[in-house]
Amino acid sequence: MADILSVWGLAAVAAAYLIGSLSFAVIVSKFYGLDDPRSYGSGNPGATNVLRSGRKKAAALTLLGDALKGLVAVLLARWLQSHFGLADEVVAAVAVAVLAGHMWPLFFGFKGGKGVATAGGVLLALNPLHGLAVLATWLAVAFLTRYSSLAAITAAFMAPIYWQLFYGIDARALVILFIAALLVWRHRENINRLLKGKESKIGGNKAPKPPKVKYPPPRVGGH
Repeated sequence: MADILSVWGLAAVAAAYLIGSLSFAVIVSKFYGLDDPRSYGSGNPGATNVLRSGRKKAAALTLLGDALKGLVAVLLARWLQSHFGLADEVVAAVAVAVLAGHMWPLFFGFKGGKGVATAGGVLLALNPLHGLAVLATWLAVAFLTRYSSLAAITAAFMAPIYWQLFYGIDARALVILFIAALLVWRHRENINRLLKGKESKIGGNKAPKPPKVKYPPPRVGGH
């Protein structure tokens, strides 16, 4: 606990939260001239909702950006750990902080996403093998069911199980369990819709296109 409250520990956690607060769904949508993803579809500023705009490239960039910020934040913390002797607790706090920044971003009115891509980046940085196993679970469920939310919930549920099977119970296992619980909690509305059979599938419920403007025919002659 003392390490987290040290100058380097506090700086690392604060930096991770600020990195997490960069909402790439909003940033990328603005760059492409799209509507704010919080204003259509599920209202979630994430890659799946950006995909409903019909712009696959924007959705892919959102996914990449959100995953990279989780990856970069934790890798930076591990670099600081190797050079300045930060404790494992600081790295764990950074992992949670970058995810919290995504979910409750300082720069976007604390209205953020559900953290799936960012959590994926965090898990890959903590342990690539474990992260890839969780990613494979998400891909398999998403491919079979076309439900992004179900894939995320299943992957979150399996993440701590995979860790225990691979490495046993240690400090990082508790962090992964907390992240998994946070992801499931953020998907509570999706769980309710899944149970009612009302959940949207990947690529479904696209944002409505603006009506085409009908211009009057050109006038021939006269003034």
